[in-house]
Amino acid sequence: MQRPLIFVTNDDGITAPGILFLVSVAKQFGDVAVIAPDKPQSGMGHAITINSTLRINKSNFHDVLIEYACSGTPVDCVKMAVNKILPRKADLVLSGINHGSNSSINVIYSGTMSAAIEGALESTPAIGFSLCDYGIDADFSQARKEIEKIIAETLKNKLPNGVCLNVNIPKLKADELKGIKVCRQATANWVEEFEERKDPYGRPYYWLTGKFVNFEPESTDTDEWALANGFISVVPTQCDLTSHKNIEPLKKLLQ
Repeated sequence: MQRPLIFVTNDDGITAPGILFLVSVAKQFGDVAVIAPDKPQSGMGHAITINSTLRINKSNFHDVLIEYACSGTPVDCVKMAVNKILPRKADLVLSGINHGSNSSINVIYSGTMSAAIEGALESTPAIGFSLCDYGIDADFSQARKEIEKIIAETLKNKLPNGVCLNVNIPKLKADELKGIKVCRQATANWVEEFEERKDPYGRPYYWLTGKFVNFEPESTDTDEWALANGFISVVPTQCDLTSHKNIEPLKKLLQ
């Protein structure tokens, strides 16, 4: 029997510590192919390259079956893998491990999660992993056991077509983690400001700042609650943005 083919990408770049760790875990479960951005692509969301060329170059950071650095976005990497690079359909798409949380509304902006969602759109089981630690010295190994469990169960049991997993890991030591909590995306948002500054020529430029606000901190079934209380949050995620409950009321108004 063939070993599973596991495709790994990210948005922090092909040399980021998070993807190095994730590839090391993935190798336990199958043959690994890596196509990841050649530079950081955080906050790209589901962006694709349409107005410039895409380039891929062979690399050797991970010692895997197939490995390329791509000039495009995380979603470009998935599309290149599916349409040009992989010898057969992947059994699993892994994205990450991202430096920083992709819980709640952050899933919309995340290149990490957009890569996982793109995998799900290709009817491939997919998981996006994120660690709530922006430090370059972030320790991804603290949650290795739980990461292995999530990968193993997803390979064994698959996922419904179009659904991927958004996995966020709190910044805790292994003995402080309370386990895995399957939950929903919290209702939250960024309260943003654009700080105006001046360049050396006196011309204004702007720097995006802001703070994250959880609008339902007392709800115990959300990813934000899980992370705040020491759990790894797992949210089943899909790209259908339809507000299904509002279809019938709108029909009464507009049809």
